[in-house]
Amino acid sequence: MEKTCDLSDNKTASRREFIKSSTAVMGSMLLSPLPVEASAYVAGSDTLTVALIGCGKRGAGAVVEALRTQDNVKLVAMADAFRDRLDETYHNLRQVADIKDRVVVAEEQKFVGFDAYQKAIALADVVLLATPPAFRPVHFEAAVHAGKHVFMEKPLASDAPGIRKVLAAGALAKKKNLSVVVGLQNRYDPVYQEFVSRLQDGAIGDIVSSTCYYMIGHVNLVPRQPGQTEMEYQMRNWRYFNWLWAGSPAGLQIHNTDVVHWVKGSYPVRAQGMGGRASYHGPEYGDIFDHFYIEYEYADGSKLHSQIRTIDGTWNNGGSFFQGTQGTGEVSKGIQDLAGKTLWKKRGLKEVNPYQKEHDELFAAIRNGTPINDTEWGAKSTLTTLMGRMAAHSGQIIHWEEALNATLSLVPDPIGWDTKPPTVPGEDGNYPVPIPGKTKVL
Repeated sequence: MEKTCDLSDNKTASRREFIKSSTAVMGSMLLSPLPVEASAYVAGSDTLTVALIGCGKRGAGAVVEALRTQDNVKLVAMADAFRDRLDETYHNLRQVADIKDRVVVAEEQKFVGFDAYQKAIALADVVLLATPPAFRPVHFEAAVHAGKHVFMEKPLASDAPGIRKVLAAGALAKKKNLSVVVGLQNRYDPVYQEFVSRLQDGAIGDIVSSTCYYMIGHVNLVPRQPGQTEMEYQMRNWRYFNWLWAGSPAGLQIHNTDVVHWVKGSYPVRAQGMGGRASYHGPEYGDIFDHFYIEYEYADGSKLHSQIRTIDGTWNNGGSFFQGTQGTGEVSKGIQDLAGKTLWKKRGLKEVNPYQKEHDELFAAIRNGTPINDTEWGAKSTLTTLMGRMAAHSGQIIHWEEALNATLSLVPDPIGWDTKPPTVPGEDGNYPVPIPGKTKVL
């Protein structure tokens, strides 16, 4: 069992100073100039070329944001498992007035299939990774080995072996002076940045607990088509399968739990929780839970309570809520003391589009030769959500090191259209669902 830390004033002050000084050091590292040979690559060409891997809605959004960073950014390659999805996204991008002339993807540079990513990566300076998270580790590794800058969507993997692969590739990216941005856009939002800074400076005292909500309606379901293979059905409905999506703690709640880790400057040491299926019945709905409660514990003894629900007709709520010894905080409601007096509100702050800002900063870093690399905190925030999913699926307390070093792989290797998915329907047509007390997760 890990020891809990003393929450004395001196300890707390030291922790705050550590967070602030660490932020300052990281900032100076990001602003320090690169060796000449590292920045010559950027200076050698006025135009930055982009490849999109994964042509769904988020991938399309990432392309628009990338192309809006500057005039001399061009989309030159696209890759997806499905041709119809690639074609639809290409058509839609060509309708966006301010960026359509920067979409210059020749027919021979549109690639389809499980190996399509390799061909697209070879043609661009910057790679946008927006496939289901099961494929992120392999795609990220390939991009880094090819010397490409990367924007990658969250979550970064669906299992622990994938997280370890991502961390290794991220370390290599640092050695190669490559920029990597992760799509946890709150980190790039000036409003969140000020909110987090105030909490780190002790605006509500010691943070004793936090609660994150991600309560929405059901996840979109694509009906099964006649003659469709099992792999194609699952790929079309990837959010209903743990091996493809990583589950809703990773696919949804990660945005909110990442804010808590950011505020605290650390990650939980253990998790326990529960969940199940209250509304998903029948052979269409894969093997995911439609609700979770996960309790995370940090080394200082404080708790993070994560509530997730994807059920139609239920109360919707979202965000990260903090309880401190001297007050409370939530970014949209502001910071209050224990008497309810408002100490800070975002009103009056200039609001920017954080989705756009993360791309602005990525492309500026590439052009300026001052690389940024989000891999480590993106991977650790992803691992936290996987640890929570493991705890709920198994009914056990899962510790950080257990989660990180777990050997259970959810993703087939190699994978193709003829690969048998890790989960398939039983004789009754239903997919096997995790059972706490029986399901193995490590």
